[in-house]
Amino acid sequence: MTWLTLAIFLAVYAGMAAGRWPGLAVDRTGIAVIGGLAMVISGAVAPEAALAAIDWPTLILLFALMILSAQFALAGFYDRAAARLAAGRVRPALLLGLVVAVSGLTSAVLSNDVVVFALALPLARGVWGRGLDPRPFVLGLAGGANAGSALTLIGNPQNILIGQLGGLDFWSYAAAAAVPSLAALLAVHLAIVLVWRRRWHLAADSLSGTAPDMGMAPAVDRPALIKAVVALVAVLVAFSTPVPHVEAAVAIAAALMISRRIETRRLLAEVDWSLLLLFAGLFVVTGAFAATGLPGQALAWLAGAGIAPDRLAVMAPLTLAGSNTIGNVPLVMLLLAIQPDWSPAALTALAVLSTLAGNFLVVGSLANIIAVERVRSLGLVVDFATHARSGVPMTLAGMGLALLWFVV
Repeated sequence: MTWLTLAIFLAVYAGMAAGRWPGLAVDRTGIAVIGGLAMVISGAVAPEAALAAIDWPTLILLFALMILSAQFALAGFYDRAAARLAAGRVRPALLLGLVVAVSGLTSAVLSNDVVVFALALPLARGVWGRGLDPRPFVLGLAGGANAGSALTLIGNPQNILIGQLGGLDFWSYAAAAAVPSLAALLAVHLAIVLVWRRRWHLAADSLSGTAPDMGMAPAVDRPALIKAVVALVAVLVAFSTPVPHVEAAVAIAAALMISRRIETRRLLAEVDWSLLLLFAGLFVVTGAFAATGLPGQALAWLAGAGIAPDRLAVMAPLTLAGSNTIGNVPLVMLLLAIQPDWSPAALTALAVLSTLAGNFLVVGSLANIIAVERVRSLGLVVDFATHARSGVPMTLAGMGLALLWFVV
């Protein structure tokens, strides 16, 4: 049974690395769900044990924060923010800096994937309408969202997971992550400026599409936006107190659903159900793998060889390679399954480094993929090489500064 469990585990993580199973239209979420079901059907894990392996508080907290982000989206906040950014009459380099800053700071409290999904299209339309090449700004949007999301334990899915499983204090983590996160935002800006400094404006044949019609500035539903801001403040206050975080977040999400203006189904439609299923499937797969005892044996061997994953010298290259192959969420789940006992300092470094590593390649984070796919509908192509020219230097600089901070 151990070998069958190992085979399923390897098949799932190979699919995570490739993004699919060859010849099949199965994405990462499908692979995780099928893998979890295969563990149950094969008898590798009992149905009760599979349910117990899922960290429900993490999933519930992630769901509640998605509802909060949905409230901001339906209030028109993201569309208005993108329109205001694109309309700013400043030099391209400064405009890029504003995009990186707004994307990063917003992602710190509203989840990077949601922010990129909401801002990518209106931002690209806006800067294109000004005769600017949208590509560096799309890169800045995704890079800034990843770097900024490292600032808090609610900025991205892997940080939510680490915060919940590790029991990290919200503000203690933010204090430790502030310098590397802000330094990474600066690295994102400088890397893109250096790569694109003489290519801000569109060449006649540089893009395949036609500049879209901007139309009228988007309206904001002020009462809905006020409600969203109050809910966000309530979440931050709750995370600053001994009040159980999950229960508080769920109560706030429930309050947001009570509305005379926004139908509940519209809020629920904004929830990334695929991501929640990805988490659930991976919890079952990694839980079954951990139950074989193989991770414990691997950890003992690694410790004996002096390459334990909670050491910075090991963690940095491991997160860089893992985040850009199997993905940062599967990587974090795997590392926590192999070594359950991490110190708060090591968990903080893991959260920051696994997040910053996602900027390296376009496949390194879901935010990158979302940004590229969203603007593809406009005829904008941000290919692998285009992303890497900016992504590689911004990541190496950001991770290098983070390592320096954690070592010192």
